[in-house]
Amino acid sequence: MVDITSNKWKEECGVFGVFSRTEDVSMLTYLGLYALQHRGQESAGIAVTDGAWMDVTRDMGLVNEVFRHQLPHMENQYIAIGHVRYSTTGSSLLSNTQPLIANYSGGKISLAHNGNLTNAAELRRYLEEKGTIFQTSIDTEVIVNLIARSRKSSIEEKIIESVQQVKGAFCLAIMTENKLIAVRDPQGFRPLCIGKTEEGSWIISSESCGLDVVGAEFIRDVEPGEMIVMGDDGLKSYKYTTPEKKAACVFEYIYFARPDSVIDGQSVHAARFMMGRMLARESKFKGDIVISVPDSGNTAATGFAYESGIPFCEGLIKNRYIGRTFIQPTQKKRDTAVRLKLNAIAEAVRGKSVIMVDDSIVRGTTSGKIVKMLRKAGAKEVHMCISSPPIGYPCYYGIDTSVRKELIAATKSAEEIRQFIGADSLHFLSLEGLKASMTTANPEDMCYACFNNAYPIEMSKETVTGADKYVFEQRAK
Repeated sequence: MVDITSNKWKEECGVFGVFSRTEDVSMLTYLGLYALQHRGQESAGIAVTDGAWMDVTRDMGLVNEVFRHQLPHMENQYIAIGHVRYSTTGSSLLSNTQPLIANYSGGKISLAHNGNLTNAAELRRYLEEKGTIFQTSIDTEVIVNLIARSRKSSIEEKIIESVQQVKGAFCLAIMTENKLIAVRDPQGFRPLCIGKTEEGSWIISSESCGLDVVGAEFIRDVEPGEMIVMGDDGLKSYKYTTPEKKAACVFEYIYFARPDSVIDGQSVHAARFMMGRMLARESKFKGDIVISVPDSGNTAATGFAYESGIPFCEGLIKNRYIGRTFIQPTQKKRDTAVRLKLNAIAEAVRGKSVIMVDDSIVRGTTSGKIVKMLRKAGAKEVHMCISSPPIGYPCYYGIDTSVRKELIAATKSAEEIRQFIGADSLHFLSLEGLKASMTTANPEDMCYACFNNAYPIEMSKETVTGADKYVFEQRAK
């Protein structure tokens, strides 16, 4: 499903987990999911256990919609995991919501997953041939079934054996009857961190902003290729693979993560601010004001203004109450949908040479509408700066990207894109400039495949040729 009011890639998912003998684990998870809502707006869910039973509440909608009436509750519950989802593999259906709960010979297990497995189709075919029945069309269920089928004795060994068989991006929050477990893939594509509250509760969260909202102290990131087990006997760490080249998704810093998060030691805000400064140095654009496409372009725009000395001004207003976006069938209604989300401030841009900063251009259609909107509001010139290089290749690691033919930079040069969106000038941040924007993280430990086609791990033919989230539904047909 394409959101015609957005020119962005969709966020992946967010996971959160709590182990606590002293605090309300459902409430802490609810608050954590609120902080991670930007990572997925299609569905939300929370699973809890009291050590003997497990219960899950999950549904389509935002966190506050799913838990409008009550949170999952059972007496003496002390572990919870939660999930917010945007579908990257599998349709946007109630049956595909997470966390998943399964019974197996060793007991009960619940699992929530952020990322995308690149060999999921192969593994699912193998499991189906062995008689496994699948209830969903998401790759997460592949991991659940691998764990359930493992003949290893302990749950730690079962999980390790299972994740050693999968490839791609995965950050897992796993709950057993007495343990909270976090797993991060060997490349570290997606972020995952650990925190602890003053009351002694262990927390895992996709981003550090999830720790902040529940008052937890950041302990550290889960390392790539590491499994963390939290229980009454404290925290234990297991390295389940030999060290591999790290490949953290650079788009977490460009767009996906919240600016107040810190991922693998790198402040997201600091990286975006530096991207804006680098844009000003590279483009050398001159204008009367700098504006952003809110909200994701805000920090880079302030960095551009700081470096260039051109004042930052609020030139576009975002409607923050529109809720989830929608699809309208006619072009006129599509234009209305864009105006519902964004509107130009005529008093700010009239007669001005405007430098507009955004984080990316995917298809280019919305960028063109915004440029047209600014001109209609009286802008004399519109110069567009993008705080990432041109996106020319799909992502297979947990972002709902277009197939390559729908990416405007796959078929058009920067000048052709400028003409298409109607801007007076256009500058994309260079790959070198992007790397130089990492103020504390090592830029060589990141994935830039969507820019340079250098995919860090191999993918099955089915993943590449059928690179869309409905691959399992298509196979069923």
